[in-house]
Amino acid sequence: MPNITLNVDEETIKKVRKIAVEKNTTLTEMVRGYLKSIAASDLSARDRMVRDLQASFKSLSRDMGKRKWTRDQLHER
Repeated sequence: MPNITLNVDEETIKKVRKIAVEKNTTLTEMVRGYLKSIAASDLSARDRMVRDLQASFKSLSRDMGKRKWTRDQLHER
């Protein structure tokens, strides 16, 4: 697993470590969990947008009947 380096002021680190101890976890696990939740929410939002777009296409599509023209006819000048 790759490592990342963050610069955070010491007071914030102390506060978050205290919270981590209260939650019986580590600062690293809290950051990892937060980043995973952001990644998951981004994926679910993207999936929701794709489903909504597909539903729009389906609801707005209309049967245009049989095509009675050829590509050459369409592009005649």
